[in-house]
Amino acid sequence: QVELVESGGGSVQAGGSLKLSCAASGNILSSSEMDWYRQAPGKERELVSTITCLGTTIYANSVKGRFTASRDNAKKTLYLQMDSLRTEDTAVYYCAARPCGVVNFRYWGQGTQVTVSS
Repeated sequence: QVELVESGGGSVQAGGSLKLSCAASGNILSSSEMDWYRQAPGKERELVSTITCLGTTIYANSVKGRFTASRDNAKKTLYLQMDSLRTEDTAVYYCAARPCGVVNFRYWGQGTQVTVSS
C-alpha cells in the first residue's frame, strides 16, 4: 500500500521560509512523477511543482524563482523549499505521486497547512 505523508507546514510571516517534506512508502518515489499541489480556501487545487519521470522540474509561474522542489530517493522523501513566502501562498499543500507510465491516477498525501501572514 502506497502512503505519502507530508510534514513541515506551519505559520510564517511574509518573506519567510518553510521546507515541506513528503515521506513515501515503498519505491513509489523513484518510479513516479512527483508533484506538489496546493489548495487555498475557496479556490481549486493548483499544481505548484512537478518532478517528471525524466527528472525535469517544472514550476508554476506564481512560485518560480521562490520555490525549489527536490527528492532524495535514498530517503524516500520529496521536498519543497519555499522562500520569500507571500500571503497568497497560504494553502493546504499536498504531495502526489503518479507512477511512470500510468495516466490519470495519482496517490495523494493528506496535506499540510501553510499560513503566511503579513
